[in-house]
Amino acid sequence: MSRSDVILWVIVPYATLAVFVVGHVWRWRTDQFGWTTRSTQLLESRWLTIGSNLFHVGALLAIVGHIVGMIFPESLTERFGMSEHMYHVQAVGVGSFAGFLCIAGLVILVVRRLSVPRVAATTSTADLVMYAVITVAIVTGQIATAGYQVLTDGYNYRETIAPYMRGLMVFDPRPSHISGAPVLYQVHVLSTFALYALWPFTRLVHVWSVPWRYLIRRPQVVRARRGTVRDGARSR
Repeated sequence: MSRSDVILWVIVPYATLAVFVVGHVWRWRTDQFGWTTRSTQLLESRWLTIGSNLFHVGALLAIVGHIVGMIFPESLTERFGMSEHMYHVQAVGVGSFAGFLCIAGLVILVVRRLSVPRVAATTSTADLVMYAVITVAIVTGQIATAGYQVLTDGYNYRETIAPYMRGLMVFDPRPSHISGAPVLYQVHVLSTFALYALWPFTRLVHVWSVPWRYLIRRPQVVRARRGTVRDGARSR
């Protein structure tokens, strides 16, 4: 195992995750008023609605797919009657669809942000860097899913990258699992780590402010206080 492998696949992942955690704490303590999406819906809403919905649905599907692929080993899915070939077929299908939605939504959002003058005026350097990193992560992931697996003999990342990611989560990193992976997959993983490092300092923090409590809160009953108005009118 070389020094560069240790830097790329041990030091960099844990450093970015540390920035991810500490950065969120710092952002919350120093910039709660800025903990928003910095929405530009009032400046332009039509393309924002289309692009945002496409991107978020695709991202949700991709996240679920990554969780299943990274956490559950081959032995577990085979135990439930899903062969490795069957798993890869559905992974390529769902992953390609999710990637298409993400790319379509991202293209709309980026073009909108750069072409609508009022929206472009609110775009920061952090926004541009965030979009660039997300683009690299999505494009490399899509090529790996829809291109590499279909046009070549494929690559079984569940035997290399997946065990590496599980090792990171239990503080037992094994760089040898990923150091021999195709460059395309390595770039995809590194761009994801870069996104983690950028996350606390961009509008991505709004992910943690999803109003999920609205789903479980008690209904609020609002009634007009007509009696008070009538009594006030009589007093005059």
